[in-house]
This record gives sequence, C-alpha cells and structure tokens, in this order.
Amino acid sequence: MDKRLKILELWVDPVDRAEAIRRVKGFMEKGGGPHAVFASNPEKIFSIPKDPALHETYKNAGLLLPDGIGMVVAARILHGVRLSRIPGSEFIHDVCELAEKEGYKVFVYGAAEEVNKEAVEKLTRDYPTLRIAGRSNGYVRDQEMGTLIDKINESGAEILFIALGSPKQEAWFATHRGSLHNVRVCQGIGGTLDVIVGRVKRAPKLWRAWNAEWLYRLLTDPRRIRRQKVLPVFAARVLAAKANDLFK
Repeated sequence: MDKRLKILELWVDPVDRAEAIRRVKGFMEKGGGPHAVFASNPEKIFSIPKDPALHETYKNAGLLLPDGIGMVVAARILHGVRLSRIPGSEFIHDVCELAEKEGYKVFVYGAAEEVNKEAVEKLTRDYPTLRIAGRSNGYVRDQEMGTLIDKINESGAEILFIALGSPKQEAWFATHRGSLHNVRVCQGIGGTLDVIVGRVKRAPKLWRAWNAEWLYRLLTDPRRIRRQKVLPVFAARVLAAKANDLFK
C-alpha cells in the first residue's frame, strides 16, 4: 500500500479509481469497521483541523480520496506524485456497482426529503438489483438521532452513504461510528444526491477533462465564491511550504 501523502494539515491517499474500489472491497471482505471514506480537498484544510477530535477521525479514515484538483496539484508540487482526481459524486457509483455485484445492503442518509427519496429511486433504476435497505433525510434532530441509528442497524446495512456536507458528515461519523453495528464502509458524499437527481449539474466532459469543473460550477453558481475564496490561500500556502522545503 502506498504511503498516505500529507498536504498541509490534511492527507490524501495516492490511489486511482480502480485501487480505491479495491480498498473498499477489502474493507467489506475483512469486516470490522466502520471504515470511513472521505473526500480530500482544499476547502477541508480550513475546516477539519479546527476540531482536534474531528481532525484525528479524518486522519484515521480508511480511505481519503483525491477529490479536489487542488489536492492533485499540491501532491505533485510537494511530493512529486501524480494523482488522478476521484470525485465523490462519481465514486458513489463505483461503490453501488460493487454493492450490487456482491449483494451488500446500502443505507442512504442525508439531504432534503424529496432529494433523498428521488435519489434512492434513481439509484434503484440505475442498479436494479442493488439492495437499498433504508433511507433517511438529513433533517434529523439530535433527540431523534438514536432512532435513526436503530433504523440503520435494524436495516442490516453494510454500506452507509452520508450526505450532510462537510464537515458535518465527518463530525457525524466521529460521534456515531461506535453505534453502527453492521456498517463496514461509510462514505461521506456531500451534495452528491443533488447531483444524482439533477438539481446540481456536473460540468460538461470537456471541462472535467481539463480539471476545470470548479470553475464551471463557480461560473454557473456565483454563490460558490464563498466556499472557493479559500483556494488562492490554499495555493499560496502550498507554494510557501514547497519554498520552505527547498531552502531548508
């Protein structure tokens, strides 16, 4: 297994999609867990490390996907390692294909009720033999969380998709992982359910091929500037870290 790469205060696994799904398959076969699968991207540099417990949970995740192009570029600058971007919105389909093939049960938690329901219906159409054991929207109050955990456990789900956005979904996993009795793999999928139902559009293939999906989404939804304004700061910090290494 290749060594995990550290990018500033976070980490990323040097995997392609084939290796990533092999690791997920390995988690399922060896049992134990739950093993977390989180996306690694520049925006999380500015949120995850603020909470020491959350930072530790993230560090110990089973798999950290190179989701953002910023992490791909940073890995090349800081470590000389060439990575391929693995968007979480695509990797969920790899996991569903694996679950369908092997007969694993899936639970989908997060997003608004209508989005969650429509996304599950879409997944059922796309993967006719996928065993979706249950679902829940993301608007579960703290006093109702025990009931949700019981529902997940009673469903027998072995794969849990959490669509709460970051860092909320990572924090949820950190808090409740010990109560998930059957779940072997838990993937944080952010806003992927909105993509599945078409409420959020992926960039055209040409934009994705040029690793410019972030720009496409910013141009089509200028409100994302609130999230993406950290990108220049991230780039400056990566370059500063590289300069520091060079002039030690």
